[in-house]
Amino acid sequence: MNDMNAKKAAFERLIVVMDELREQCPWDKKQTMESLRHLTIEETYELADAILDKDLPNIKKELGDLLLHIVFYARIASETNDFDIADVMHALCEKLILRHPHIYGDVKVADEEEVKQNWEKIKMKEGHKSVLAGVPKTLPSVVKASRIQEKARAVGFDWEEKEEVWNKVLEEIHELKAEVEQGATKEKIESEFGDVMFALVNYARFLGVNAEDALERTNKKFIRRFQFLEEHAKKDGKQLDKMSLAEMDVYWNKAKETE
Repeated sequence: MNDMNAKKAAFERLIVVMDELREQCPWDKKQTMESLRHLTIEETYELADAILDKDLPNIKKELGDLLLHIVFYARIASETNDFDIADVMHALCEKLILRHPHIYGDVKVADEEEVKQNWEKIKMKEGHKSVLAGVPKTLPSVVKASRIQEKARAVGFDWEEKEEVWNKVLEEIHELKAEVEQGATKEKIESEFGDVMFALVNYARFLGVNAEDALERTNKKFIRRFQFLEEHAKKDGKQLDKMSLAEMDVYWNKAKETE
């Protein structure tokens, strides 16, 4: 069996298993799109964790879990004759072909940036009222900020040089500091703090850094070091809430050295 036939057979097997579960399993029978929604979000975050950890076996597992959800949603929709998995895949193929005229048409592009610009122009021709309309409302804020900035850049609304962006970061930090020193309201300080974060996400983009990934890696690093502190302080018969910051810093620095 060649590679393509093997992939077809595997996908057909998944569809059969999904149909059997939906028809025979008490739990699967009860599920709706709404009941699956939060589980899909959870699976997406689990995949994101595996990717950051470079855990390929777990990436494979989590991709399977997400694929199951996609097939599940399509099966539910097929029961009301709205669409099925074939409709989902054909619609996706048509969209990809339409939005890649440099592959399936005679449009010429110089680089990735022009591909993005063409993508946004095509979306506007499809009826999108705003370049930002496709940014999901429920995205985590750091991810959303990055996507907003990328989409604005695709139509030319962006800084030219990273130095300009860094100056904007410094300007926003200065404004935040001024509001804090003046005893501004919580709402005003929150607004200025948001501006600082938005500017930092923008600067990360100019550095080629994914702000969400960077922050999550720092979260993981903090957790590792703090748990090292907890574990070794306990071995030495100490309680964190009875230790000074200087004492805890000794363990913290040891944790850094182990890395």
